[in-house]
Amino acid sequence: MILIGTKCRLEDTVTQSLTAEATGSGALPVFGTPFMAAMMENAAMVGLQTFLDEEHGSVGTHLDISHDAPTPIGMKVWAEAEIVNVSENGKMVEFKVTAWDEKGPIGSGFHTRAVIHNQRFLDKCSAKLEKQQEAGT
Repeated sequence: MILIGTKCRLEDTVTQSLTAEATGSGALPVFGTPFMAAMMENAAMVGLQTFLDEEHGSVGTHLDISHDAPTPIGMKVWAEAEIVNVSENGKMVEFKVTAWDEKGPIGSGFHTRAVIHNQRFLDKCSAKLEKQQEAGT
């Protein structure tokens, strides 16, 4: 059973490779929004995985966030994901996600993940290539 209220927190230190400038999402050497989003999703995935067996995982299906404050290179950042809702069948899990740096909040929002059977998901994904090859495109 997936427990509402469960939290997972991950942290990192902003380096040049984690900047908006490095990823192309902006022109400045500050913590990039794509990296903040990935940290939020990763916190949700890690927290949810504690409830799943090794044959199951999860994939992100929706992310609605704001990035509200810049963070310079060298400062520590962290993201937290909290389970706030689980569908009746346990397949869809919603998270409140937040991010901070050493000076305060930098982002927040919501994220949804779908619980999947890993091999079935990969098989379905690979079938796209087979269909594409059969169609000759």
